[in-house]
Amino acid sequence: MCLAVPLRLMEIHDQEGIAEAGGIRRTVRLDFIRNPQVGDYVLVHAGFAMERLSEEQALQNLQALREVADAL
Repeated sequence: MCLAVPLRLMEIHDQEGIAEAGGIRRTVRLDFIRNPQVGDYVLVHAGFAMERLSEEQALQNLQALREVADAL
């Protein structure tokens, strides 16, 4: 099973960024995102930002992931 996680871009350095969710920061590649901006929410899989999300989409996805984790 593959899982992509929504993260918020906190820093951008060329084609790499630092993204965060729930206090956890990760380095992500930004090659697939056109004109990324600090504050954007991106869907990350295997270290690559695959898609830009609206804040509403990102928060809904994060809530769903929390509910799954709580159920385990």
